[in-house]
Amino acid sequence: MRAGVRDEEREPGRGRAGAPGAGGAGAEDAATRRLLGRETLLVLALSLGASGLSALISFVGSLTRPGGLKDQAARLNGSYAPDRPWLDLAWQVFGIATALVPVLLVAHLLTREGPGPGRGPGLGGIGFDLRRPWSDLGRGTVVAAGIGGSGLLLYLGARASGFNLTVVPESLPDVWWKIPVLIASAVQNSVLEEVIVVGYLLRRLDRLGWSPGASMAASSLLRGSYHLYQGIGGFVGNVVMGVIFVWLYRRWGRVGPLVAAHALIDIVAFVGYALLAGRVGWLPTG
Repeated sequence: MRAGVRDEEREPGRGRAGAPGAGGAGAEDAATRRLLGRETLLVLALSLGASGLSALISFVGSLTRPGGLKDQAARLNGSYAPDRPWLDLAWQVFGIATALVPVLLVAHLLTREGPGPGRGPGLGGIGFDLRRPWSDLGRGTVVAAGIGGSGLLLYLGARASGFNLTVVPESLPDVWWKIPVLIASAVQNSVLEEVIVVGYLLRRLDRLGWSPGASMAASSLLRGSYHLYQGIGGFVGNVVMGVIFVWLYRRWGRVGPLVAAHALIDIVAFVGYALLAGRVGWLPTG
């Protein structure tokens, strides 16, 4: 799901040194570690770290508002100009494109990274490329099928228990570009999150000397933090998803399957809501 506040609130080897599963920074000196630490904080401050803070503020606002959480709505993919479709489309495309700028920054930083064990060129070094498209898609589809169904059940249970807001995945007008924009938004979410929260962050934490367990905790808690605007259920569900995704990345050495899985989960959520909202009784609407 989309990170941040609600609209209403504005082939490296596995297990070897330097590989995704190895952990540890090796021979990085103190100056390099300080530089990498500052770089990592800046990247997060420009992207999902800031989204985590805004989601926390949004959640506090929801908790302190009269009424229960399930009576409030967390709205994603809303309209910017509902009475002016072409202007609305321009804003949608602008928002999707600018949200991917941190990914371009990470690609630049990884390309400039010096040679070393497990340090491939650019985004290819974290497995975000087209070398294995069918393998990535196949693995991603299996992961999406497992996580998507269980995630829906967790959301419905958390909302019924009063721990979650009602998530409204889309509230766009019925125009010709609605479904393409929802699909593009889902892909943007998946690329941004998996490249930064898994591939980039784990590589930097490994070089900073973090243990695999600590890196997994940091990545998973970060993922949960920027979904906190949805409620406790959104936080817990995404922390669990983060643990699974980090484990899979350590095993496969590629973020490609994770991007595919995340994109499929969000496409089903966004487009499915657009097609089913108001037509089935089990799907809550805001």
